[in-house]
Amino acid sequence: MLPLATAIELIHTASLVHDDILDQSKIRRGVSTANVKYGPQIAVLLGDYLFAKAFQLVAENHYGDEVSLVLSKLVKNLCIGEISQDRSLFQVPSLTKYYDKINLKTAVFLASCCRLGGIVAELNDRETDSLTTYGVNLGLAFQIVDDLLDFFGDSNMTGKALGGDLKSGVITLPVLRALQVSDKSELLREIVTRNNVSDADIIGAIDIIKKSDALDYCKSRAYAHIAAAIINLPPSISESTNFMLDKIADFVVNRNW
Repeated sequence: MLPLATAIELIHTASLVHDDILDQSKIRRGVSTANVKYGPQIAVLLGDYLFAKAFQLVAENHYGDEVSLVLSKLVKNLCIGEISQDRSLFQVPSLTKYYDKINLKTAVFLASCCRLGGIVAELNDRETDSLTTYGVNLGLAFQIVDDLLDFFGDSNMTGKALGGDLKSGVITLPVLRALQVSDKSELLREIVTRNNVSDADIIGAIDIIKKSDALDYCKSRAYAHIAAAIINLPPSISESTNFMLDKIADFVVNRNW
């Protein structure tokens, strides 16, 4: 399992390096991003190197065509997700479009991790599909909580300034909920669809979102996905594995970073 797990983490890191270039992010996990430290040209090559190293590990350890296919589709879908997000900046998506985006951006990744574990552990098709469904719901919950932390988190814990998504033109679930229920929804809509958002705009938007029920609404959706994740854990997996996957699910919805 270890070389494959390493390959997956390299793919994840590569996607973050490229993501930081696209978003012109300065901080990742509390430290300077690669594009800030080395410039975007070197950062692009660094991300490419990590992708190549990941697939080298998979090839060297002879995991087979099925594993390679899952990983190839994963990288393809990550790219589709980023392209889709870039083309919809400063536009208010429908709830369906929002879910499509976070599925490609996050849920597909965790679903692929779980599916690969099932394949290498030689679970049957039904068990592998169940584990994959666990991963999908875990990923959806993770991204919803991530979107919440962009407005309700502690920047000292998250390593990112509040309202970073709004600054980049990315409109997420807390915004969609506030647009639906706030008596200042028109003002919020005008702010979030503005191509040049000032710091004062972001402060104002965050205030509107915090005064709505966006926090409770998004948490309830995240918890519903976690419940769906846990119920799909295959009964045949060991008690210790089940316990750890349950703990991971609990962490995803209760984290503060």
